[in-house]
Amino acid sequence: MVQVNIKNLIDDVQCYQTGRDLRWPDGIECPSCQSKQVIKRGFDDTEPARQRYECTDCHTRFDYLTDTIFAGHHQPLKVWVLCLYCMGLNVSNEQMAHALAVHVSDVQQMTTQLREGIVKKAYCDAVQRGRVRRSLCGCRP
Repeated sequence: MVQVNIKNLIDDVQCYQTGRDLRWPDGIECPSCQSKQVIKRGFDDTEPARQRYECTDCHTRFDYLTDTIFAGHHQPLKVWVLCLYCMGLNVSNEQMAHALAVHVSDVQQMTTQLREGIVKKAYCDAVQRGRVRRSLCGCRP
C-alpha cells in the first residue's frame, strides 16, 4: 500500500499567494498604518515561500501572516490550511495529527485557535452589521 503525506499535495508558493490575495485583494498594505507604500524585504528564513515586506511610511516589517491567527507559530501555513480543511470534515485531532505528520498537541492547539478565531470573526461581523454593540468587543470598524 502506498502512503501519501497530505502536506506534499499542497504547494507552499500557491498557498501563500492565495493567502496574500485573500488578505489584500486591492494590493498589499501595511497592517500598522494601512499605507500601500511597501517594498519587498526578502523571504522568511524557515519558509522560503513567505515574502516579507517593509512599509516605507512607518518602517514596519511584516508578512502575509502578521496580525492573523497564524502568526508566531512554527507550523507552515499549508499545515494550518489542511488542519482547517480536516476540521470541516469532522476529522479527530488524532487522525489529523497522523495525516499531517505533526504532534497531536500541535493539532489541539491549532484547532482551538482556529475555532476561537472563527467565533471572534463571526462576532465582529455581527458587530459591524449592527447586531451587537461595538463597545462589547474589540473589533475594528
